[in-house]
Formats: sequence, C-alpha cells, structure tokens
Amino acid sequence: MAAVIPRWEWRVFGERFPVAEDDFRARTPTGVQDSEELYLLAPSGDNVKIRDDLLDIKELQEVDADGLQRWTPVLKASFPLSAEDAAAAFEALGLGRLTGTAPLTLEALLEAHGVPAGPVRPLRVRKHRVRYSVGGCLAELSDIEVEGHSTRTVAVEGEDKAAVLTTVRSMGLGGYQNTSYPDGLMAALDGVPLRAAVIDVGTNSVKACVGERTADGAWRFLSDASAVTRLGEGLSGSGGISDAAVERTITAIEAMVTEARHHEASAIVAFGTAGLRTAANAGQVISRIAARTGIRIEVVSGDEESRLAFLGVTPDLDAGDGSLVVFDTGGGSTQFTFGHAGQVDERFSLPVGAVRFTERFGLDQAVSAERLREARIAIRAELAPVGDRPRPDALVGIGGAVTNLVAVELRLDPYDPDVVRGARLEADELERQIERYRAMDAEERRSTVGLQPGRGDVILAGACIVRAVMDVLGSSSLVVSDRGLRHGAIVDRFGAKSAGGRAQAPS
Repeated sequence: MAAVIPRWEWRVFGERFPVAEDDFRARTPTGVQDSEELYLLAPSGDNVKIRDDLLDIKELQEVDADGLQRWTPVLKASFPLSAEDAAAAFEALGLGRLTGTAPLTLEALLEAHGVPAGPVRPLRVRKHRVRYSVGGCLAELSDIEVEGHSTRTVAVEGEDKAAVLTTVRSMGLGGYQNTSYPDGLMAALDGVPLRAAVIDVGTNSVKACVGERTADGAWRFLSDASAVTRLGEGLSGSGGISDAAVERTITAIEAMVTEARHHEASAIVAFGTAGLRTAANAGQVISRIAARTGIRIEVVSGDEESRLAFLGVTPDLDAGDGSLVVFDTGGGSTQFTFGHAGQVDERFSLPVGAVRFTERFGLDQAVSAERLREARIAIRAELAPVGDRPRPDALVGIGGAVTNLVAVELRLDPYDPDVVRGARLEADELERQIERYRAMDAEERRSTVGLQPGRGDVILAGACIVRAVMDVLGSSSLVVSDRGLRHGAIVDRFGAKSAGGRAQAPS
C-alpha cells in the first residue's frame, strides 16, 4: 500500500448540523461518492470495513486533550487475503492467532469465526458522501443507511492537528463529542436518541439545560440549572471581567458540564451574552474558561440573543394570531422580540441590565424613595426606543428577574418550574415587591421566600426594569416563562426534526 499517513480526525453523528451545512452550501464540492460497504465491528474498536472487495483497516493511535483522534491506516488488501494480511485482520478484529492456510476469502473469514454470532458484528452500510476542502483540511458530509436506520455524519480530518481543530470550531462542531465510525454506526443502529446541552453564560448568571430529542422531533428536557456568578461584577466601571468573577463562572460551568456528562449528552455548546460582548478582556476570559472546562463559549449578538430566546419561549405559548412581545432582562442587557402568529417581526437589544443599574445607583442596599425614583427615571429613559411600538396583545417576560419575582409572589420553596411557567405577574405585585426590596439591603433580601439567594443584590434593579418595560408597552401584566436562550439554542443548533433528504452537491 501507499505511504502510511496518520491523520487527525473529528467526526460527529446526528440528523442536522446547521452551522456546518450552511458552510458547505457556500462551497464547491471536491467530490461526490456513493458506496456500499460492510463494516466489521469488533471489541478492539478498530475501523475495519470492506469496500469494493478491499479490506480496509484503520487503528486508533491517540486521542489528544481536545478530543481529536489520530487514526493510522494499517492495511488495505484485496480478497482472498495472504497469510500476512489475514493475520493482521485477525489481530484487528480480536480473533486471536490465525489458524489454517491462506489465501483467506471473506466468506471463510466470517464463517470460520462465528460471525455474526461471535464477537465480530457485520453491518451493511450505504453511504452518500460529499467532500470539501475547508481550512486546509478534508471535510465530508455523509448520509448513511445502516441496516434500515439512517443518520448523518460530518467529518474533518488532516495531518495538521491545529488546522483540524480550528476548522471544527469554525463549523460549529466543537461542542460535539468526537465519535468514531464504529461507535456512530452502533448508536444509529440502536436508535440512541440525541442528547445535547446548552450553557448560557450571562452577565449575572449561568444557566444550562440538557435535552433529549424524541421520536417526533420535540425536545424533552432532562435537567435545567441556574447559578448566579456575577460575571459582569464591576464591568461597567473597569471595562473588564475580574479574576474572581471568572473563577465563579468556571465553577458553575464545570458543574453543568458534569451534569451534562451524567445525562450522556453527546454535545455541549455554550453561548455568551452582554457581559462577554462588551468586556475588553473577553477573549482572555473565553480562553481561560475553555482551558479549565473544555467548553469554548460562542459570543452572540444582542439580535441573535433575542431570536434564540423567542425560539425557546414560543413553543409553550398559545398566543394565537395576536401580536406578541417577548423580553429578557439580564444582568447586562434586555432583549426584545416583537412578533405575531409565531413569526418574528422585529428584534433588538438595549444595554439595560440589572447589574449595571445596581452598581450605578447602589441598589444592592436600602435606598431612599428619591434615589429609587432617580433610578427608575434613568431606566425608563434608556427604554425609550421601545415606547413607540404599539401595545402588544401579549407580553411575555423571561429570565431570572421575572421568574424570581413570580416565585416570591407564590412563595415557592423549592422553586417549581411547572408552576412558574405560564404564571401571570401583575403591575401591582411588582410595585409591592419593589417597595419591599427598597427598604432592605442585599443580605436582608436573601431571606425572602422564593428568591434565589444570589439575586439579593440585583433583584431591586431587575424588578424596576421589568416594571418599566410593562409601562412603556402599556401592559398592566405579563406572562412569565422559565424558558429562554438555552432552550431556543438547543432547537436551533440541533434541530427539532430530521432535515430530510440527502446531502447534495451544490449545482
């Protein structure tokens, strides 16, 4: 065979890879191929297949710290096999030492060792492969049928490890678990449902959900977590994120990654919002988090944040054909999405966040009525761009501020998402809580039943922002949802249902 060239490889299996597929659509394929192959799955984990009467064996040599796999071709031989090639096949398949005489036919190889009843499992596989050159690497999008089951795979491979890793990340594949062909085929054959996790790294809190896609394309959420980390603490004054804030955020992300692994998520992606959009040292912070947690955060624009939040919230709403506004007030910004009948008409973000106004007006302490009035006037002024929109038929609030406000009203201990989701929050209740928090410092607020302790310092500012949004939109109440960016991102990144059809080479 030709000179052996080990390659670094990253391969993922699933139904839909939106970022990668969009990238492929903008490129011209370097080749298209259809094939029928026989894979021989063995306990060794080696990649052993027969195509065009050729036995092809690749051996996994190494897995690096980033999860890249380094595969080395060890044999490509035609049947019948010579004694030397048959011995290599026996070793790769874990069949022990070769007995008998060569040459060895494929039929003899299978029949002599109890396939399929023995340790080797044969799988008939049909492939439709479209190849591309991306970032100096070989990239491939393939549709696969294995024993009547369908799956899709994207692979990136090359000799330059750094180039492969860069290409993987640029194509939105970095959060996936690198999966070998044998393991991917078995998962497809066994009908293993896709499980994925999304982490939302906000200015005030980090949130995460783990979901499982059901047979009908819907998502069933297995876990949902939130931790107040105050990533944006002091950001408005210093322009950068502090070491202490980074450490708190790393601790939260590590716990969420552990939870995702516990649920056997095959992909974990993370998104950063306002704090990471504005911090001067955002790049260093992202690199530091990636080095410690293995998770590289993708920073999204305010517009994209709004879109994903709307996508996450609307499946649980029965808004009919009326106009709808979904807003998400966070630590560093507030996102607005205007729509109707499930469609987005307009979306934007304003730099109105609870952390910023808490620090600006000292709202983590008990304040005078006059000081609070000044803060509310400032908040209202910065929300002025929202005021020229017509009053919506429905107003939906999401995020930690509104969920905590309704949890306090209902005295939820412990927090119950099923009770919070769909609850209504009235303006009178908001005014009652605002006045209550105004007279208390952060420590005193933490004893409030239903309030997440870590929000004691920012809840007053958050409540004022929520009330101001209601005011500028002419609404005396809103519907609360505990869904958000993370739930929309899981649908957007991993799909609600099969994309259908085969991978096509652009004409």
